[in-house]
Amino acid sequence: MNAQIALLLGQDGMTSGAVYALLALSIVLVFTVTRVLLVPQGEFVTFGAMSMAAMQAGTPLRLAWLVLAVALLRAALRALSVLRQRHGRVSADEAVDPLGWRDLAAPAYALALLLLTRAVPAPALQSLALPLQIALTLALVVPLGPWLYDLCFAPIASAHSLVLLIVSIALHVVLVGIALLMFGAEGARTAPFSDSVLELGSARLQAQTLWVVGVTVGLIGALYLAFEHTLAGKALRATAVSRLGAQLMGISPTAAGRFSFALAAAIGALSGVLIAPITTLYYDSGFLISLKGFVGAVCGGLVSFPLGAAGALGVGLIESFSTFWASAYKEVLVFTLILPVLLWRSLSAGHHDEEHAG
Repeated sequence: MNAQIALLLGQDGMTSGAVYALLALSIVLVFTVTRVLLVPQGEFVTFGAMSMAAMQAGTPLRLAWLVLAVALLRAALRALSVLRQRHGRVSADEAVDPLGWRDLAAPAYALALLLLTRAVPAPALQSLALPLQIALTLALVVPLGPWLYDLCFAPIASAHSLVLLIVSIALHVVLVGIALLMFGAEGARTAPFSDSVLELGSARLQAQTLWVVGVTVGLIGALYLAFEHTLAGKALRATAVSRLGAQLMGISPTAAGRFSFALAAAIGALSGVLIAPITTLYYDSGFLISLKGFVGAVCGGLVSFPLGAAGALGVGLIESFSTFWASAYKEVLVFTLILPVLLWRSLSAGHHDEEHAG
């Protein structure tokens, strides 16, 4: 290996690591706020990338149908909960708010998106400016986060973590099947944001790489400022520390969970848009990508944002250099990283028998 090859591998590793860092941050955020290990995080990546590719290829945006279906199921679940409450079939702890205009807003928004994507010809969407295509992609994907939380996780928010994990895996399997139905088995790739190349001595940096790293750094900085200086960010931090304490202070854990899922969906969709010009994605590619982000999140103990981002960056670099030294075993090497981290955390953490924990 010479310096030129090392620079190229380092560039690829930084690009992949930046995306893994974003996914690691979203996984840590959702887990600390809701105790849900978001296995379907990769599906938000796939939905964002494949929808963007479909738009640029001039094919119908079938994701709008899924958005409408989820919105209608969510509204039906709300109506059923209110009906059960009126007939006295729920306890005081399970009381829900009466139906309001917000319950109609989600189906109306989803229906408006569907009508927009059906009314505007595919060639017109194909000719949209790149920022508008990205905005439309985010408008389709982001609402799925909080709506799926309301459907699948909010009703069982107090359940055991293992139950939440099982539901998360089941949701991942369902979304992968729906992705196959919507996008087909063929891979897709989008046009790069820019074709220019920045030359720094002997190094040649692709513009798309700079876009990925720049957006990642900017988004991490924005999240840090939001968590430190905004009321919503502080509410998320409080819920992550103690759900009961946050509830006693007037913070709704359900609203915090919904917001964390919305952020996760936005980060996933944006990650898909960023990497779609670099690599060909398939309907099931998101799982492997999010799994590498999970390895980075585990390096941070699923509680530390900086350590999770650093671990994800290390995953990207190790994956890139493994491609040169042992390409057939690069996935094995990446996922083997989790073993020493878990061993070290197991040895360094104090343990108590459950029967003596109280």
